[in-house]
Amino acid sequence: MSVLKETRFIMDKYHISANKNLGQNFLIDDETVLGIVNVANISKDDLVIEIGPGLGTLTKELLERAGQVTCIELDKRMIEILQDRFSMYNNFELINNDVLKVDLKEIIKKSNLANTKIVANLPYYITTPIIMKLLEERLEIQTITVMIQKEVADRLITKPGTGDTGAITYAINYYSEPKRVLEVPNTAFIPEPKVNSSVIQLQILKEPKVKVEDEAKLFDLIKTAFMQKRKTLVNGLANSNKYGTKEQIEQALTNLNIDLKIRPEKLALEQFAELSKVL
Repeated sequence: MSVLKETRFIMDKYHISANKNLGQNFLIDDETVLGIVNVANISKDDLVIEIGPGLGTLTKELLERAGQVTCIELDKRMIEILQDRFSMYNNFELINNDVLKVDLKEIIKKSNLANTKIVANLPYYITTPIIMKLLEERLEIQTITVMIQKEVADRLITKPGTGDTGAITYAINYYSEPKRVLEVPNTAFIPEPKVNSSVIQLQILKEPKVKVEDEAKLFDLIKTAFMQKRKTLVNGLANSNKYGTKEQIEQALTNLNIDLKIRPEKLALEQFAELSKVL
């Protein structure tokens, strides 16, 4: 049975429709499902933590390949469906909770499998908080393979200092090596979202790309700079009243050979790291 037919059957059987408040769009494209699972490179040595399994479209393929699949689903309506579909699998675990409240370290710790990989089809509205949780908690994971809005993906995978850079771009590149692995049209979902999606994969680094004594200070600096993105870096930081006077900030930039008229999105990660040490 195709994913589309299977999805419609399940929706009819359980009288389910997508919840707009949770940003739900059900994946119905066979090629995309297989593409995501293939690029995630799942094996029997892997614990897969799937965030937002929904109707279980990806879950089905993951269970066939992984040693263990732990699904974290917020929508209570989906719990009965997932339990009915996969209760016969001895490598299936289901947690009904908000992933932002789940102790992922404990889930990984109790697993006896060699690797842990994250797979997710994330609602657009909560993409950033979830990805940041996965990175900031320094989990023992190898990869994060996630489907997100294309415009968000563009910002996440671009090289800091180029293109459509945002504050999260620097965090992504600090903790991981990001790449786009699939393009997904809006026709791959029901209901169809207004925008296309991309699947990106973050290869988690064992050590960050730059060394700083205080990570919190680095990311506070980046966040502050991007709160007034339309202003120059000097003016944005000076207006925050957190990093000294405008003259002091200008002197710091001059010492680092950084243009005083530069905007935050034009700085490389290494430049922000150096600036965080100086300020």
